[in-house]
Amino acid sequence: MYQTSHKFSQYVLLLPFFLQLWAPSCLAASTDSSQPMHLEADQVIMDDAQQISTFIGNVKLSQGTLLIRGDRIVVTQDKEGFQHAVAYGDTAKFRQKRESMEGYVEGYGEQIEYDTRTGILDLYGKARLKRNLDTVSGNHIIYNIKTEIFKVSGKNANTDNDTPVRVRAVLQPKNGNMAAHQASGVLPASSVTTPGRAK
Repeated sequence: MYQTSHKFSQYVLLLPFFLQLWAPSCLAASTDSSQPMHLEADQVIMDDAQQISTFIGNVKLSQGTLLIRGDRIVVTQDKEGFQHAVAYGDTAKFRQKRESMEGYVEGYGEQIEYDTRTGILDLYGKARLKRNLDTVSGNHIIYNIKTEIFKVSGKNANTDNDTPVRVRAVLQPKNGNMAAHQASGVLPASSVTTPGRAK
């Protein structure tokens, strides 16, 4: 194992449920998982024997239109060449362009796990997902980047000790009348959220 401490301009890795809110007909950027994974960081520690690379300091991981940021990202590779990345930080985050539709999907959490085999993103701890003007939040969000289906739970999947929180959702109307509702000060029914932790 060796350690490098110089700043990376770009590091390329050539390594080839809960509450379901909605399932759109379009797919996410389906070719992202077939793209090479690029990483930038201030420092990297690589263990070739264990196939583990740890990137430290303002880390950016990109694969196609998918972008993940964190203070530290640990990437492991299995025997079949699939990668599993875990991002840590005060607020780790991801962003991905939606396929066949305008806009991006954005997610935030204290920890984000990404599995290239399944195309699943797991967001843990004060997790929040935003799609256009719609938002959902909870302790744990599972998001499938291939289908854009996600599930949200108020229970923290990493521990059994935390008291579950209420899942919160804000769903905006799709008829273009949101500006009129905001001007009148009357919220549409789809903007009502369930009681829970303040954001």
